[in-house]
Amino acid sequence: MHILQQSEQDVYALASALTDAKKQVGLCRECYHLSAEPICDICRNPQRDSTTVCVVEDSRDVIALEKTREYRGKYHVLGGVISPMDGIGPEQLNIQPLIRRVSQGGVKEVILAIGPSVEGETTTMYVGQLLKPFTKVTRIAFGLPIGGELEYADEITLAKALEGRRELD
Repeated sequence: MHILQQSEQDVYALASALTDAKKQVGLCRECYHLSAEPICDICRNPQRDSTTVCVVEDSRDVIALEKTREYRGKYHVLGGVISPMDGIGPEQLNIQPLIRRVSQGGVKEVILAIGPSVEGETTTMYVGQLLKPFTKVTRIAFGLPIGGELEYADEITLAKALEGRRELD
C-alpha cells in the first residue's frame, strides 16, 4: 500500500536502486559475506585476527555480531543450515570452502555461531566434527532463545554468548 501511494517517479527510483544493488552486490570470495567488492571489508582489514573464524548462517548474522564490537576475527558465512525437509544438504552450503580454509593452517579457533534451532544444531554438530581434526572448535554459549535468530538478538546477549563459548565435546 505504501508503494502504491508514492509518486511514479519515486517508485521507479526505488526499483532502479534495488536493481542496481542486486547487480553490484555479490559474495566475498573468502568468507561469502555480502560485498560489492570481490573481497569484503572485513576480510581485507589487516587489523582483524585471521587466526579466529566465526561461522554463521548468513550475512545478517555477521552484521548482528559486528554490532557488538566484541569480535575482532574473521567470518565464514555458510549460506543456510542443513535442512533435509527443505532439500538443503551439506553440499548446498559453503562447508567445503570452510574446510579448505581451515585445513590450510593458520586458523587456531573456529567459533560456531549458528542459531539453536534443530537445523542449526544439526549443522553445528556436522561442521564441528569436520573441523575438529584441524583446529580448536568452539560454539557460542546459549542464552539466545531456542528457535531464535542471531540477527534479532540484542548486542549484550550476543556479546555474552561470544564470551561464554565452549569447546565442542
